[in-house]
Amino acid sequence: MYATITASSANVFGPRSSGNMYRQIGLETGVSGASPHQLIGMLLNGALEAIAQARGAIKAKQIEAKCKAISKAVSIVDEGLKASLDLKTGGELAANLNDLYAYVTTRLTQANLHSDDAALEECANLLGPLRDAWSSIGSGNAEQARTTHL
Repeated sequence: MYATITASSANVFGPRSSGNMYRQIGLETGVSGASPHQLIGMLLNGALEAIAQARGAIKAKQIEAKCKAISKAVSIVDEGLKASLDLKTGGELAANLNDLYAYVTTRLTQANLHSDDAALEECANLLGPLRDAWSSIGSGNAEQARTTHL
C-alpha cells in the first residue's frame, strides 16, 4: 500500500498544488535535518521572502495577498526569530536583536495598515544584512571545522 501520484490523481490536486506539496515536503525535510544555526537562517530567508511577496502584492494592488504575506513575515519574526532568543544568557546581543525584531514587527504592521512599500523595504534592509552575516558565520564555522579536522 504505497501512495503514488498518477496522472489522474495529480489532476485532482492540479499542477500548482502538486508543486506546493513537493515544496512543503522539501521544507519539512530541511527543517527536520537542520541545525539550530540553519533553522535561524531558514527563518531569516522566509521572512525576507514573505516581505518580497508583500511588496509585489502592493505593486499589483492585491490586498489579500499583501495581508497574507505580511502576516507570515510577522509570524516568522515574532514567533520564530524573536522567540528563539535567550535573553537571560544572550547578553547585549540578544537584547539588541530582541529590540530589532520588535521594531521590524511594528514596521511590518504599519506597512500592512498603510500598504507602505517603503516600510517593507526598510524591514528587508534591516533583515538582509543580518541574514548575510548569519550565513557567513555558518560558512566560517564549517570551514574552520573542516580545517581543524584535517
